[in-house]
Amino acid sequence: MTDNRRSFATSNSLQARLHEMVPGGAHTYARGPDQYPEDMAPILRRGAGARVWDVDDNEFIEYGIGLRSVTLGHGHRPVVDAVCAAIADGVNFSRPTELEVAAAGDFLRLVPTADMVKFAKNGSDATTAAVRLARAVTGRTMVAISDQPFFSVDDWFIGVTPMSAGIPADTAANTARFHYNDAASLGKVFAAHPDQICAVILEAATATAEPAAGFLEEVRELCDQHGALLVFDEMITGFRWSEHGAQSVYGVIPDLSCWGKAMGNGFPISALAGKREFMELGGLNTNHDRVFLLSTTHGPETASLAAFRAVARAYESGDPIGRMERAGRRLADGVNAVVADAGLSEHLAVLGRPSCLVFATRDAAGEPSQAYRTLFLQETLERGVLGQSFVTSAAHTDVDIDITIEAVRGALPVYRRAIEAGSVDGLLRGRPVAPALRRQAAPRRLPVS
Repeated sequence: MTDNRRSFATSNSLQARLHEMVPGGAHTYARGPDQYPEDMAPILRRGAGARVWDVDDNEFIEYGIGLRSVTLGHGHRPVVDAVCAAIADGVNFSRPTELEVAAAGDFLRLVPTADMVKFAKNGSDATTAAVRLARAVTGRTMVAISDQPFFSVDDWFIGVTPMSAGIPADTAANTARFHYNDAASLGKVFAAHPDQICAVILEAATATAEPAAGFLEEVRELCDQHGALLVFDEMITGFRWSEHGAQSVYGVIPDLSCWGKAMGNGFPISALAGKREFMELGGLNTNHDRVFLLSTTHGPETASLAAFRAVARAYESGDPIGRMERAGRRLADGVNAVVADAGLSEHLAVLGRPSCLVFATRDAAGEPSQAYRTLFLQETLERGVLGQSFVTSAAHTDVDIDITIEAVRGALPVYRRAIEAGSVDGLLRGRPVAPALRRQAAPRRLPVS
């Protein structure tokens, strides 16, 4: 372990206050202190580019910025300037603004596979609206979702996770799971629930899983065959795989798609987009029963729409994804090289799409381990790297990457000692991190020798 430990005293004091006032001590479970080594969860004060500073004046290189919502970097000047100019003339009005027209036009130009778009504030707004719309279109109740990490805070999804308290059992029964990259498993869901599935929802790809040849095409065909809508969750893939979405990368067009995160470079904005024949059910010009579709007070506020327009210009005039991917490749190659030099490749690895990297931590037996993940986080935090992943932004510089590689190099002797001992005992200072979606409280603190 390092000798000159960073102080997190002020962060820990403020975290205690957060626990007194905010359930879970954070407004997003993935931001919770249980996702970081014990007593080492920094409370941040400011950021610039890919750097952040906490209340104890520790400086970190941050990865997965804003839960992957910030692709251009903290305080990106064109976004800040656009937001400041917009809000100086008012933020929220009783009628639409011309900014809504311009933002919708920008979005549909970037996503030509969609005919209409409606803006909201977070990803769950969009995915739940897609489910409601699909139910109205088909007259069916059930939804089929892939076994990927997260789709919504709403009942239709949370009811089938370990944190299902408060969700009626009959609501959860309306959601069926299938396996990603296994079209046959989706076929079995349709067969088990004939004429009951309104929609199939999945991410076209994830950081560590590309679609197998023909998989997305088979999903599209099954949806058409059984009369269900195909919904792509583009929260992460949109503006990270491509500004046109994963649907443009893989050439499969969904009926509806859900967007968010990087759309606003951290500002709260999401979108439901899709084919006119479905989207218009939430409008005025329909011969069918109208759908109450994303009617929100703050959906069209000017700050986030201005942020989105500035992001759209950055993607149209530059190459943020190329910069993310170049930084990611350099980081993955560098970290994996120092890990290999240390003889630890079977226990630690950086993997995934270059713009969406994760690190895999394995114990002495080569099995995935939360305890070893926590040890790695502990040692990299001490060396100025903050992140539950190695997801890059366009703001990560060569210097940032070099510092990160050296931080990993410095963390490896401790990791090696744990591998050789077959345990993190005496090396990990507190309890291991735990999955954000779990039924019970965090595990107890580990003994420290």
